[in-house]
Amino acid sequence: MKARERGAALLVAMLTVALVATFAAASLWQQWRGVEVESAERARVQSSWILTGALDWARLILREDARSGGPDHLGEPWAVPLQEARLSTFLAADKSATADTEADNTFLSGQVIDEQSLLNVSNIARSGSIHDPSLAMFVRLFDLLGLPQAELNRMAENLRFASDISTDNRSASQAALMPQKVEQLAWLGLSLSTVAALQPFVTILPEAATRVNLNTAPAEVIYAALPGISLADAQRLVAERDRTPFRVPGDAAQFVSNPDALSSDSVGTTSRFFEVRGRLRLGESMMEERSLVRRDGIEVRTVWRERGVVDPTALSRAAMNGR
Repeated sequence: MKARERGAALLVAMLTVALVATFAAASLWQQWRGVEVESAERARVQSSWILTGALDWARLILREDARSGGPDHLGEPWAVPLQEARLSTFLAADKSATADTEADNTFLSGQVIDEQSLLNVSNIARSGSIHDPSLAMFVRLFDLLGLPQAELNRMAENLRFASDISTDNRSASQAALMPQKVEQLAWLGLSLSTVAALQPFVTILPEAATRVNLNTAPAEVIYAALPGISLADAQRLVAERDRTPFRVPGDAAQFVSNPDALSSDSVGTTSRFFEVRGRLRLGESMMEERSLVRRDGIEVRTVWRERGVVDPTALSRAAMNGR
């Protein structure tokens, strides 16, 4: 009898110990989870402020560039990319800043891209109708890249409906959504492979009738924007502008076989739209922000911003593939 009572007491003690251990483990997990959530939120807020500061810094550079006047070209301060650097490097300039171990493990990089160095998809459709000269530019670009013209025609037609559905008999529910970014051109009927091929050469700006900047555009875009010139002419313009930027489009007339092409109002030497990219690496996490800004005089306004987490493994694969 006594042996049975001792066995029962031992079993109860073991159960008590198991329950206490379970409750302790649950409490410890809850505490760990709370710390992790707080740390993640703290890192998110800090990243947000740092990337906002990077955007303000880029806007300041663009504002100061506007004060100096002249053409926009790739030799200006805004066009120099910021290579990845420790955040503590920037804080070192502040004499009042104290040493921060976390800043030593935080890296910031970024760049400013002239969006008028690309063909603007919004130029194709204006007030519900197709703008033939702009469409002809995309015909030349599609032909140069070996892309199907049928997809271009489908995109132009859908873009016309999306730009002003009131001019057509079709209902609003039948019209495609107006894309804001190149990745969204699939909404207008382009295949994913075509969108990927177009990515380095086109953009979507919030207004039409924008000009291509001869001082910043790649040869393929210049070739598409200027009917009557060859790709070799466009490549010659890129080589010449790297030595001496063009003040006005007419400065480039001596370097092309058809100088009359430079009389087109589709090209210029100044820009108003820029994309600001900032990337923050904090420990194992990486966050990237893209912003479109519009410069009117010395005023630089943000049109849109998007922020997301970057997969470092995807970046490694892209680097290995040479992208």
